[in-house]
Parts: sequence; structure tokens; C-alpha cells
Amino acid sequence: MKLLCLILSFVVIKAMAQPNCNAYLYYGDTLKYKACTIAEKRQGYYQFSKEYQKALDEALAVDPTFAFAYEVKSTAYLKSGDFVTWFQLMNKAVALDPKEHLPYRGWCRYQFFRDYEGAIQDIERLDSLSKYDIGYSVNAEYHLHIARALCYKFLGQKQKAISIIENQLKAPNYNPGLFDYLHLGVLYWQENDLERAEASLIKQQEINDLAENRYYLGRVYLLQQNITKAKEQLQTAKEKYLKESRMTDPYTVHADKIYMKDIESALKMIQE
Repeated sequence: MKLLCLILSFVVIKAMAQPNCNAYLYYGDTLKYKACTIAEKRQGYYQFSKEYQKALDEALAVDPTFAFAYEVKSTAYLKSGDFVTWFQLMNKAVALDPKEHLPYRGWCRYQFFRDYEGAIQDIERLDSLSKYDIGYSVNAEYHLHIARALCYKFLGQKQKAISIIENQLKAPNYNPGLFDYLHLGVLYWQENDLERAEASLIKQQEINDLAENRYYLGRVYLLQQNITKAKEQLQTAKEKYLKESRMTDPYTVHADKIYMKDIESALKMIQE
């Protein structure tokens, strides 16, 4: 619950984030200060509204290099399905301020477009520019290195994906994300490293126990021919699924997400 509250807080902060206009004034950038104060007029309006977009257009008319305005303007286009316009606006934001805007573009390329190569390029470029931790996805569910690992997985480079996740989990002061051990366990399972798969999926239970990790743990036990444990985990997976204790996302499908048909198919394998 504490972790969930932290994530929700992060999402709210990110969604409402507005640069401190006075910071521009402090550094003597009066043009960007003026653009920033104009952009503030959008607050309180819906992203798709004329007033919201007009405030950002006016800000950019004052200072066409105000990268923040391009990113927040782009969000409405992403949500409406106009991905071409979204990408054009985000490219302008990244060109003007790559360290600030690569995280968002890179994550969206992974989450919404399954542009794995493009997401890897953005995240690795961000890593090369950053002296500190590169941070998390906009929804705070994934560290960007974990997202990068998943991109490599879907490009067929599973050992590289495993290495990236293992290294991130060893990073100083890193708290495992909601699904880190789940994805790592699935990778081990896919690579037939059953002992490590079992350990990771059990570890996932301590952090965020879902139908998914129980299902994959059941599949691990099936390969180990431990039918009793396999059935136990798959039944637990079914119970959790019915109680909606499973991976969900309002926009896209999580990597390694399962469905009831997957659980029932695995249970059928036991019966046969």
C-alpha cells in the first residue's frame, strides 16, 4: 500500500508539473520567463480544450525554444490517437532539451508504439547524458533501465535483458519495482533456468503478489514435474485473477500479462 501511494503521488506530480517560472528569471532568461507565465494560463483547462492549447501556442510564439510547451502540448495528441503530431512535437522538445524530454519520449515509444529500437536509443542516449539515475517511466511503474531490458527481450536478446535487470536490482539504493522480479523470473523461465526463475517469482510475491507470478511459477513447477506445486500455484493464480489481482493498464497491455485462458490451459495440461 505504501508503494502504491508513492506511485500515485509520483503520477499526480508528473501530470501537474510546471517549471518554476521564477527560475528562468533568476538566470536572466526573461523571454523564457514570459513564455512560462503564459503557459501557466492553461492550468484548469482540459488538455483537449481550445484554451489549453491556445495558452501553449501563445507561449511558443513568445519563445519557440520553450521545450516544456511542446511536450505538454503533445499529450493531447497522444491521447487522441494522432501519433504523427505527437511525435513531431516531442521531437522538438527532445531537440531543445534532451535530458528533460528523452525519458517521456523513450517510455512512450516502448509503451504505446512497441518501437523497441527507438526506445532503446532514447534511454541509452539519456543514460549517456546523465550523471545520475535516469529515473522512471511517466506512470512510475518501471525504472527506465527495466523498460530498456524489456525492449531487448522483445528484440530476441533475452540474455542481455536478464543482465540489465540483474544489474539494476543490484544498483545502490534501488527499490525493486512492481514487476521487476516477475519479468526477471519469466526471462529465466524462457531461458530454462528454472532454479533462478523459481527464486525470482517467489521474490515477486513479497513485493506485489499477482496472478501472473503465480501462473509462471506454476509453469516452472510443471517443467520440474512437480505436479502438486504446479496445481497449487495455478489455482492460486486463478483465484487472484478472479479477484482482479493481476496486471492492468488503462492504455496498453503489460509485458508478460496473462489471461484466464492461459491459466485454464495450464491446468488442463495437469489433468491430461
